[in-house]
Amino acid sequence: QVQLVESGGGLVQAGGSLRVSCAASGRTFSPYVMGWFRQAPGKAREFVASIRWSGGITAYADSVKGRFTISRDNAKNTVHLQMNSLKPEDTAVYYCAAKMSMVAEYRYWGQGTQVTVSS
Repeated sequence: QVQLVESGGGLVQAGGSLRVSCAASGRTFSPYVMGWFRQAPGKAREFVASIRWSGGITAYADSVKGRFTISRDNAKNTVHLQMNSLKPEDTAVYYCAAKMSMVAEYRYWGQGTQVTVSS
């Protein structure tokens, strides 16, 4: 069974930066894609960014393009999300997730880490 554990959330002022990380443990971990999602109070969960485990191809939501960068460390089974120029509207619980094949849904989810951006 795969377990995903996020870390690195916190409180930051608008314009600041944070990096959240997601460490995977369990059986041999070889996802197809790792993704970051977020959910703000009263809103639906939304896609933030993803990275293909092999090859490193990335994708971003329009709302974070140019400000957020997703990266991975295959040897450590870890994925990071570097968030710069943070805005109050980035406040949310951030979740990492793993998709095990191109056609599969995101199967494994972390417990989430809170990111709060004050104005």
